[in-house]
Amino acid sequence: MFVKKSFNQQTIHDVQMGNGTVAFQGVKLNVHCFIVDGVLIDTGAASLEKEFQPFFKQQDIDQVVITHFHEDHTGCAAFLQQELNLPIYMNDTMLDYCKKKAAYPLYRKVFWGKRRPFHAETIGNTFVSRNAVWDVIETPGHAIDHLAFLNRETGQLFTGDLYVQEKTKVALREESIPTIIDSLSRVLTYEFEDVFCCHAGFLENGRAALQRKLEYLLTLQGTIIKLFDDGLAPSEIVETIFPKKYPITFLSAREWDSMHIINSIILAHK
Repeated sequence: MFVKKSFNQQTIHDVQMGNGTVAFQGVKLNVHCFIVDGVLIDTGAASLEKEFQPFFKQQDIDQVVITHFHEDHTGCAAFLQQELNLPIYMNDTMLDYCKKKAAYPLYRKVFWGKRRPFHAETIGNTFVSRNAVWDVIETPGHAIDHLAFLNRETGQLFTGDLYVQEKTKVALREESIPTIIDSLSRVLTYEFEDVFCCHAGFLENGRAALQRKLEYLLTLQGTIIKLFDDGLAPSEIVETIFPKKYPITFLSAREWDSMHIINSIILAHK
């Protein structure tokens, strides 16, 4: 089984960025973590632990905060806790899940490895770093426990997987597009400058990028509701809006599928 990995790092506006990439059978996935003011935001994947370790060890880290429980964001948490003795904080919704051996499909283990158990503490509505107070913003939709973090001092916003890309074409089975719309709307009520996404990296003109994604999803939602109200079945709607088939859909046995976008919108509409 040939899995190709790579890693690179850069600094943008005093934020240290580590970016690991995994490629397998024509599908290429990447994940970022960020370090600023002694705070590490997300930990990367277990499959990339050897690549991320030197990056972590050369940084001056006081604490780790997690945007959500998915294994590409928590995969190196056990290493950071056990080897570097760092405290870890996250939404309390998935604390117990993270204390146990992770259970997720084989294809995700191929890409992201096997996340080892770790113990995190509940994060509050705010937290403090060396030079700043941070807002903890609830942004569910992609994951039930999803959070975004805003550094009040610098205006830097770390959005986890809230953005990823402007035009969503496939979604996880448990994702809710209407909930993501609400989360984007909530984030946009805050004042912020730079935006850092765990998959897209640094977003140029981040507020405008998040606004465009919100507008895209609102338009998409309206189109799907109209087609459904006109009598089209979900299978007909998906063929109308998303005729292209993506490799991740077949590789994931449809855990990632355009149909999940349709279904989440129809479910909320009924």
